[in-house]
Amino acid sequence: MPGTNPAEAMRVVAGELPDFPYLPELPNRGPGADLTGRTAALLVEIPVEVTPRGWRLAEHPGRDLARAKTMLSSDLDVMEEVLDGFRGSLKVQLCGPWTLAATLELQRTLNVAIADPGAVADLTASLAEGAAVHVAEVAKRVPGARIVVQLDEPALAAVAGGEVPTASGLSRLRPVEAETLRERLAQVIASTGKYTVVHSCSTAVPFGLIRTAGADALSFDLSQLRRGEEDAVAEAAEAGLGLLTGVMPAVPAPDAGTTGPTGTVAPGDGSAEARQAAERVIRLWRRLGLPLDTCPAQAVITPACGLAGASPVQARAALTRCREAGSMLAELIEETGDEPR
Repeated sequence: MPGTNPAEAMRVVAGELPDFPYLPELPNRGPGADLTGRTAALLVEIPVEVTPRGWRLAEHPGRDLARAKTMLSSDLDVMEEVLDGFRGSLKVQLCGPWTLAATLELQRTLNVAIADPGAVADLTASLAEGAAVHVAEVAKRVPGARIVVQLDEPALAAVAGGEVPTASGLSRLRPVEAETLRERLAQVIASTGKYTVVHSCSTAVPFGLIRTAGADALSFDLSQLRRGEEDAVAEAAEAGLGLLTGVMPAVPAPDAGTTGPTGTVAPGDGSAEARQAAERVIRLWRRLGLPLDTCPAQAVITPACGLAGASPVQARAALTRCREAGSMLAELIEETGDEPR
């Protein structure tokens, strides 16, 4: 989410998504609020520190790590206050093991941790332990919630494809074997014992690997999905996995309106944009050959990617339209039936 005020962000999320709120991340607050630093604050017995290039493994805990821990603790306090008495699904986001290993530098070299299989193993074990503690803390603070854990893996495709640059930037680190990718991801997924979503808004996401690692749902940017990958997404859906489908622009027009007779968007509210998003998800369901009656229960409509680059007004609008689009799915399916679109 944009901004630097966690209480304001949490209130917006809870207000716009009363059935499925989440603990916001506010990277504009600086180091420690970013994806890597926020999750590194949860690592057990593996300290980190900030450098001009980003985060790296450290010999001893320092003020950078303390700041990250303090911000996360403060965010949990706000969540507990805003969601007092809440009962329902609540999502928390963590950096996945492979993106964490691709963004944390080793202590004595400028290469990232995936260059060292031993470091990756240690990081994964530490993350699994820290994630379990974190989820237990969230459950303690919001006892009526059904916790959903999202592992953000924007670098997973690059790690799998050998696209992560070396320290010099002149070459790439070699690809990690699929079985190793699966084992490390599965270790973290299993650690919390909660419904787990794996999210990546990149291209060439290894959906089959994510499914076999034990994820309960996939989260992806529909505009990045290539036709060759749709079979893997269909297999996941047929196996009962949820599909968190990123179709809402991360920076929507706040005053988007209704669709006129010519197909243009006229000034007004955002119902046209919400309807278009719902229709895109229905078309995806048709392309995948899935029963349309499973769509409203199995699909969640989300922004295409994070909202930190949007304005507060735009971020609120995106969440509102995601909720509106989700509520339209069943009605639109009933309207269109099995007609091709």
